[in-house]
Amino acid sequence: MLYLERIPAAPLAPFIRVLWYARAGDIPHHRERILPSGCVQIILSLSRDFILDSLESSDARRVKPALVVGARSVYEIVDTSDMADLIGIVFAPGGFPAFASDAADRFSNRSVALEGIWGSDAESLRERLREVEAPQARLALMERFLIERFGEKLTMRGRSPQVNFALRYFAELPSAASVRETSRQIGWSERRFSQVFREEVGLTPKVWCRVQRFQRAVKQLHEGIEVRWAELALACGYYDQSHFANEFRAFSGVDVSTYSARRTVWANHIRAD
Repeated sequence: MLYLERIPAAPLAPFIRVLWYARAGDIPHHRERILPSGCVQIILSLSRDFILDSLESSDARRVKPALVVGARSVYEIVDTSDMADLIGIVFAPGGFPAFASDAADRFSNRSVALEGIWGSDAESLRERLREVEAPQARLALMERFLIERFGEKLTMRGRSPQVNFALRYFAELPSAASVRETSRQIGWSERRFSQVFREEVGLTPKVWCRVQRFQRAVKQLHEGIEVRWAELALACGYYDQSHFANEFRAFSGVDVSTYSARRTVWANHIRAD
């Protein structure tokens, strides 16, 4: 198994969290459950001309080999054979619309063919990446492509100041109360704030906060540190252990014990079979 990350330079840095490459052709199980992070991704298969959409059943349908995976608030099931040779982009919150000329919430909880957004550039990029062997060189090529195609546009576009403020505030206190307080501080109604945030980030502020709180718990559980669940719940901002358990199952589809038993090398991946 090989996994590499590359932090992009300016002008990509404010918009893209990381470029990544995975080569994992020896995974013993067939499917994995991917937990929601709230971030938009682009993934390109370099091993074959399709990606398998496994859904919840053992049956899988073939979809395009280059996809936009919208911000998710629910888990998805993937086929591990797709990880044989895969490259991708994780966008920073609010960073994706600059690369799509469309609102992020148009893609939420969906996977959409990249060619529908980038046209023929999606396939030409994939072909160029397949011609390069070294993983680091592939990541560098991806970065150059993004700068050449979007660099000038990125220097003139960014998240709204209100969304930037909200994301910083939510990083410290991801809760429904903070959504109301943020709306008040920026001088918008909750409805207006929710609309703009959803269009830029892909999820409503309340759902975003719930997902980030869930992610705090996932990271601690993945580290395998022994801690009482009631203490973990309070540390992550839940009312009590019951609230934590219900929210965890709502986002992951499994309980906390199952997550711990099935976790993999990646915090947001657990075995599905």
